[in-house]
This record gives sequence, structure tokens and C-alpha cells, in this order.
Amino acid sequence: MSLYSRRGVSAQKEEVHQATARLDKGLYPFAFCKVYEDYLGKDADWVNIMHADGAGTKSILAYLYWKETGEISVWKDIARDAVAMNLDDLICVGVYNNLLFSSTIDRNKSRIPGEVLQAIIEGTQEFFDELKSYGVLIHFLGGETADVGDLVRTIAVNGTMTARWPKKGIISNEKIGAGDLIVGISSSGKSAYEKVYNSGIGSNGLTSARHDVLESSYGHYYPETVEPSLDKDVIYTGTYKMTDLVKTETGEEMPVGKLLLSPTRTYAPVVKAILENSFEQVKGMIHSSGGGQTKCLKYLPHPLRIIKDNLFTPPVIFDLIRKSSGADDREMYQVFNMGQRLEIYTDASAADDIIKIIRGFGMEAQVIGRVEESEKKELLINTGGNQIGY
Repeated sequence: MSLYSRRGVSAQKEEVHQATARLDKGLYPFAFCKVYEDYLGKDADWVNIMHADGAGTKSILAYLYWKETGEISVWKDIARDAVAMNLDDLICVGVYNNLLFSSTIDRNKSRIPGEVLQAIIEGTQEFFDELKSYGVLIHFLGGETADVGDLVRTIAVNGTMTARWPKKGIISNEKIGAGDLIVGISSSGKSAYEKVYNSGIGSNGLTSARHDVLESSYGHYYPETVEPSLDKDVIYTGTYKMTDLVKTETGEEMPVGKLLLSPTRTYAPVVKAILENSFEQVKGMIHSSGGGQTKCLKYLPHPLRIIKDNLFTPPVIFDLIRKSSGADDREMYQVFNMGQRLEIYTDASAADDIIKIIRGFGMEAQVIGRVEESEKKELLINTGGNQIGY
């Protein structure tokens, strides 16, 4: 059993998928988000989309960093995570503007004071204000903030995002086929709309990342951050403190805690530009979130082989996690995005133009792979001398 499973989480969410197997898949079964007919406007040419997601266990890292340093701003970053994890799923079906967002915050009041709630709520609005300057309009409709100390040991920060969108503007993934190229966008570095270096970790795999990298004292001093039933040998098994400095691939030094807490980068501004310029050439989009680089298998419209043989060199944070955990390539690429969190399936003739648009936003982009005919849905990843099959 993998360390990830022993810590009570699943990269592939097998039980979740089993529980939802009988539900209606919507108008487009292979679209990244469920798409329904326009129940709100009753227009056959429009559709409704609703999605729910959040910052996950990353909020525990914010809790630890805040307790250790007193830095309240980390909670504003958690607000960004909760928004970006919704928004970047929705952009994969072509939605990038005029969205509605409602937040859901569950806290243990004895540990999470009002100033933390204020930072999260203000951080959400500040993020929306920034996105508006790039033409991505999100309306903040409030939400639910509940004190549920019997259920939550620290805090859970989530949200729901809704949109009404023209059917002709939907990316359904049904056009993905043999001969397509896959353009990948780096999850690390510093984009045109980010103020500091981003480690690229996003908001997936943070349970294992936290326990693999951080030292055992965190379990002793902050037992509220640990599931009591876990075996002792999987709890905070690393060697780092949150404030220990690590050199990034850019040469600058950053605290380990800030690398783990880098806000999930949204690709909404760049995807908006791509779809406004090259909508017809985009066959599909995948957000490499839960499931990491294997996420694409779930959304293939029919048996195809995906070959990823030119992925980005994983940024420092993933090397840190790999060395701390001893995880092999198979598990790392199945749990983490490994430096590439959004992939666009397109015609070979359009790849260069799409890459040019992405680089205009200060992000690295390249053709990371291709699609081939196959008798089954399969994925081959070349990590540099090591090929993994899924």
C-alpha cells in the first residue's frame, strides 16, 4: 500500500467515482465538468455548469505557518486556492467569464479566530478584483461560514462556482483524437499576473507532501493537524521546518512552508486569450489536478494512447517531496502535477500559435506529448530514461 493510501487519501478517488457511477453524466460525458441544459434561462443554445472544489488539506499548512510565524497573509493565499481549483476546472470546458462564486468555510472556532475568516474573505474579493483586470469577471455572492468544531479540527475552505454559457463555446473533449498534439503549461515560475515565484504544487497531494517534508515536532505540538488513527510512521516523517530556506530552480531562497503554500495558479486569463483567438483549434483541455499526470485518462472520448515524452523538468518542490518520501516515479506522477497543471489538445498546425499566446503571459509552454490510435485507453509517460505505463 502506498504512503498516500496509508494516510487515508486516494489520488484516483476510486470510492468517490464508484459512489457517483450511476449519476447522469450530463450533456457531454467526457467534458472536464458536468454540463447540463439551460435550466435557468430555458434556452436550447445555452447550458448551465456548476462546480464545487476547495483548498483541501492545504489549509492545514496555512494553519501551521500562521501558528509558527504569525503571518496572516497565508490565509489570503488559501482563498486563492479555493477559487482557482474551481475556476481552472471550469475553463477546461471553455468557461472563462461572468461566473458566480459562493464560498463555504467550516471552522473550529476555538482554534480559528475571526481575523483568519476576514483574511480569507478579503483575499477572495482581492483575487476577483485582480482577475477582473484581465477580463475574467467573477461575482462574489457570499456563502456559508459555519462553526463546526465537533466536525473540523482546524478549518476547511471550499467554494462553488456556477456559470451559464453558450453551447457553441463548450469544450467537450469529444474531438480529441489520434494525431493531436498536447501543449502543456508550466505550473511553476512567475507569470505576468503573479507577484512572486510559484513552486507549482497547486492544491493536490498536500497530505503526503506535508507529512513527507515536515519534521515530527509538528505532530507533537499541533496534534489537531493529524488524523488520530494514522500509524505513527506516516506522520510528519520529514526533516524540514516551515521556515527552513530552500533554493529554487531560479536561484532564490524561499521558506519550505512558502513553497508548499504557493497559491494555485489560475490559467483563466491565458485560456481566455487562447479561446478568443483559437477556439476551433482546441480539441480538449485537462486540468492535471487530483490524479496528477494520469488525469487525462478519465476524459478520453474513446480508446486512445496518450504519450507524454517531453514534460517539463519537475521544479524543486517535487524533488524535495520525492527525496523526503522515497516515492517512485509511478506514484509521484499519479499524485502530483510535477510542474505541468494544464494541458491543451490541439491540431499540430495550431500548437505554435497557442504556445506563443501562453508565453506572452510569462509562462513556459511546450508540446509535451501526442495522441495515437490504440485498442484501449492508455498513458505512457517518459520521465527521462524511465517509461511508466498506466
